[in-house]
Amino acid sequence: MIERHAEAQRFALSFTSGALLMREAAIIAPIYLHERDWARVRAVVTDENLLQARTVASGLRLVREVIQRLTVLTEEEIELLIEATSTERGHLLWAAACRRYDFIGEFAEEVVRERFLLLAPTLTHDDFDSFVRGKALWHTELVDLADSTRRKLRSNIFRMLIEAGLLSESGRIQQGVMSQRVATALASHAPNDLRFFPTNDSAPRRALA
Repeated sequence: MIERHAEAQRFALSFTSGALLMREAAIIAPIYLHERDWARVRAVVTDENLLQARTVASGLRLVREVIQRLTVLTEEEIELLIEATSTERGHLLWAAACRRYDFIGEFAEEVVRERFLLLAPTLTHDDFDSFVRGKALWHTELVDLADSTRRKLRSNIFRMLIEAGLLSESGRIQQGVMSQRVATALASHAPNDLRFFPTNDSAPRRALA
């Protein structure tokens, strides 16, 4: 008998190191523009312990995670990341996390943005847990997820949202008001990466602030 629903591609869930990693990205991005080779970047950052990791193993994990996120950005976005304000950097790195991890991207679009558009002002742990239960129908890796791992993933995503300025510490969703250059960069991606943000916009506009 043919199954009604084919199992979806497995979610990558390795985003348990840090949150947006803004400091680390700001260190690594200029090295990439100098080297233009991610393997060389990894070697330089690791050998010189530029991220100031406590152990070799933790340093390798952190470098790998930052590079995986930066590789989904275009060279123009990496250049922008280097000269960006803190707010701009947060928006770019949130988009990078959403591109790198479909799980985060789908949560951003289907829960965070949707709640914002429906004028639901807050984001709660129950919203995340409900999202996981729904996705588990097609993603068996979520069925077997340990409670401690689920809580860690939830904590990291919420921390990313806070660091990106899209969620308050009290859990209130905050509109993503971005600069023109960041909005233009995200809107030029296909599909439009403004979908990852709590905003009414589907195309670039001049920031209000």
